Amino acid sequence: MTAPADLARLLDVLEAFSRQSIVVLGDLVADEYVSGEISRVSREAPVLILRHRQTELVPGGGANAVNNLAALGAMVLPVGAVGDDAAGNGLLAYFKAKGVNLGGVRRVRGWTTPTKTRYLAGWTHTTRQQVLRVDREPQSPLPVAVRKAIQKKAQVLSRRADAALVSDYGCGAVSPAAVRGLRARLVTLDSRYGLMQYRGAGVHVATPNEPELEAIYHTRIGTDREKLETLGARTARAMKLAALMVTRGKDGMAVFERGKRPQHVPIYGSNAAADVTGAGDTVIAVVTLALAAGATPLEAAHLASYAGGIVVMKRGTATVSREELAGAIRTDLTAASPPR
Repeated sequence: MTAPADLARLLDVLEAFSRQSIVVLGDLVADEYVSGEISRVSREAPVLILRHRQTELVPGGGANAVNNLAALGAMVLPVGAVGDDAAGNGLLAYFKAKGVNLGGVRRVRGWTTPTKTRYLAGWTHTTRQQVLRVDREPQSPLPVAVRKAIQKKAQVLSRRADAALVSDYGCGAVSPAAVRGLRARLVTLDSRYGLMQYRGAGVHVATPNEPELEAIYHTRIGTDREKLETLGARTARAMKLAALMVTRGKDGMAVFERGKRPQHVPIYGSNAAADVTGAGDTVIAVVTLALAAGATPLEAAHLASYAGGIVVMKRGTATVSREELAGAIRTDLTAASPPR
């Protein structure tokens, strides 16, 4: 069943975004973009030589969820860890400039901030394309004392927040035990590798993408909507969720609510994405904010569909603003209004 959206209602929910406070317990990742102009082919190996033009560091992973919440006007309280390295310093400086409260972020001596470096190459006056990605990952787990401190900080902050967003990228800052300790009335989860580990952890809403759902059951969904609905409902029941929202790229989202039939929300805008990097972070940020502001899961999914459709048309790890969301919804509302 495809669910229509009440666009005027979505605008009302959007207006309440700035009144929400959201704790983000997450793996804080740095996304680095190194851009260069193609100079020639190397004599040493069949590879391109790039003339360096720019290096940019932006928040990724859980830090991208934080960045999206801030762009949407929420009061966001990140809880996690960074290393005492250039990437960690860059993330802290970025958020400090944005006015984000960094009291819940621990700097860990000798630890590596998870960093994804993407090399972009292009000719003069052409769009640069990604030619290589290099990941720097921590060589050791976070110290036990740091993990305990993160868990305690998340518990304290979640007591007075409107919601807690959990972003698990497998880097060690997030665990089911830490999530069980959260005291927010709403807990949302985006887990890249271990969704089912959070059964019984008190999660209310989860937002896996379709490949993550396929990985859990070692199968392929493809265009089989019946299989999607069977596995989605099964996952929602197993985790005792109020709602499960499965993101499906150009095929939109599937929403599973307790006691209701599955609903399918179409993608907003073009299905020819420019860059899907970080779109899942945008989706869970919008879903969390919308639910905290009083939206139903279906309304939250519609808002997230708008946000996802906007952000994938931007290059690199990007955010969507409240103004962009409102503009897109108003455009559709005007188009749907009968002429006078």
